[in-house]
Amino acid sequence: MEKKLKVAALRNGTVIDHIPADKLYKVVSILRLETSENQITIGNNLESAKVGKKGIIKISDRAFAVDETNKIALIAPNAKINIIRDYQVVEKRVLTLPEEIREIVQCTNPNCITNNQPVTTRFLVLTHNNEIMLKCHYCEREVKRDEVRIK
Repeated sequence: MEKKLKVAALRNGTVIDHIPADKLYKVVSILRLETSENQITIGNNLESAKVGKKGIIKISDRAFAVDETNKIALIAPNAKINIIRDYQVVEKRVLTLPEEIREIVQCTNPNCITNNQPVTTRFLVLTHNNEIMLKCHYCEREVKRDEVRIK
């Protein structure tokens, strides 16, 4: 069987692969790619032996800082980050959740100051009984990873 690339090769930049298809556009939002002037290729609902249907993002001429890509771990913990130079993978990153997440998550407490004043959201990342939880820095409300609301 002939194998064909569904998305063209990237000369220089970053490839984010193995994003669950239903999380792809949240990753785009977290990285604020909608305002990027770099060339971006987005593929969704591609076949994957590992995750069934997956998404992929290729951003030319941009290498993200580790703290930027680690934000993705919140919603797509098994995504793969590859830094490309001259069509070669020069770095493969494993995503890890940071100790604190700023700006990208909205507090679920309607009375929280972050929902009523122009205050940057801050959440501590906690683990309770092998479950990832986020705790609001201001109101201390805790929410499960899969129940977070991305801004």
